[in-house]
Amino acid sequence: MSGIVKNAAKMMEMLPEEDKRFAYEFIKKLVLAWDPDFTKVTDEERRNIEEAEQSGFVDEEDINWDDLSAVF
Repeated sequence: MSGIVKNAAKMMEMLPEEDKRFAYEFIKKLVLAWDPDFTKVTDEERRNIEEAEQSGFVDEEDINWDDLSAVF
């Protein structure tokens, strides 16, 4: 978690419950406006994806889903 996120969480913790709910709904709207279908990734997620792609994992297209015994 980045420092700015930690600071925002600390500040939200100081708010009364009603204002916490307002802040949460506002943040949720910001995130949905930025990524309405949850397809964007963070820099950390992108690094993890790239790392996984270079690790030699098996591509989904290479799997015979009708005969999984062939994988083992």
